[in-house]
Amino acid sequence: MERLADTYRQTDVQLSGHGKREVGVLKRAFEQVRDDEPSDQYGQGKTIRQFEEKMAQVLGKESAVFFPSGTMAQQIALRIWCDETGKNTVAYHPLCHLEIHEQDGLKELHHIEPILVGDENRLMTLEEIQALPDIACLLLELPQREIGGELPTFEELVAIHEHCREKGIYLHLDGARLFESLPYYEKEASEICALFDSVYVSFYKGIGGIAGAILAGPESFCDTSKVWKRRYGGDLISLYPYILSSDYYYELRKDKMVRYRDHAVQLAAHLNELDGVWTTPLVPVTNMFHLHFQGEKEELSENIARIQEKTGVGITGYLVEKEGFCSTEVSIGDTFEEITSEQLDGLFRQLR
Repeated sequence: MERLADTYRQTDVQLSGHGKREVGVLKRAFEQVRDDEPSDQYGQGKTIRQFEEKMAQVLGKESAVFFPSGTMAQQIALRIWCDETGKNTVAYHPLCHLEIHEQDGLKELHHIEPILVGDENRLMTLEEIQALPDIACLLLELPQREIGGELPTFEELVAIHEHCREKGIYLHLDGARLFESLPYYEKEASEICALFDSVYVSFYKGIGGIAGAILAGPESFCDTSKVWKRRYGGDLISLYPYILSSDYYYELRKDKMVRYRDHAVQLAAHLNELDGVWTTPLVPVTNMFHLHFQGEKEELSENIARIQEKTGVGITGYLVEKEGFCSTEVSIGDTFEEITSEQLDGLFRQLR
């Protein structure tokens, strides 16, 4: 499997992302920054305050707090809502990031018990949400990354919002890829966020920054989150490398999400014409989808590595083995537009 990852790193262009994560990503963000620009210190100062105010306005919330990581931000958000209600139970999808990527942080650090809603291979339904017991908070992820970037309809979101409000359940948005979801809904971020009590967004995924996240919501909620951020050790003496790069790449890419989605739809259509290759969803609803290959992992890894070496186009650096097939993720960004039509045609020929 090392050969697959090595050949992917050595390709000239890749189907996914905004290019290789090298130091130049940070340097480009700082090219126009003055040397005497003041830095933030322990969560205070113009740099962090202005970005937080800007993102609160974008998301349509009273207040916003910059965090070094989404893992920290979301655990804190759920803890606050549990404290607010006096309940220690929350609910989310079986493949939620908190459940499969955070080493049980929510349970071990906060003694919060999650209820997993629905089947892991699809979106949770309104009926499943309506059947939940009394809980503090429901977390929805838009889009649902682990099933290929699927999204509920806006009408479903409204119905979930109304149910939670009626039952006194706080509704939190895992919007790590919120901006990538906007073309599907054809709405502003603030219109989506209006349905949620609190919102988290990431600045290193589709936005392509270095690291960092925003947690937004009511002013009292955000004030409490700052206390928890300090407890978590998230108030680094300065966060400005993450803040300035987040702002730079947000402005650079926020209006490109429709283009990324359209490229994903076109690419998936071509891939689905190949034998033994298919995507989930069949027609992507965001800029991302899961790509599947029929066959065994070892043979597929060798074949893809060979194709990457021959074409110079990176398909993937990893495969996840399933029953009779293997999967990877494709997330379209700037680098896709660097691939020529000749390179793409050559790639499809090799994959046949």
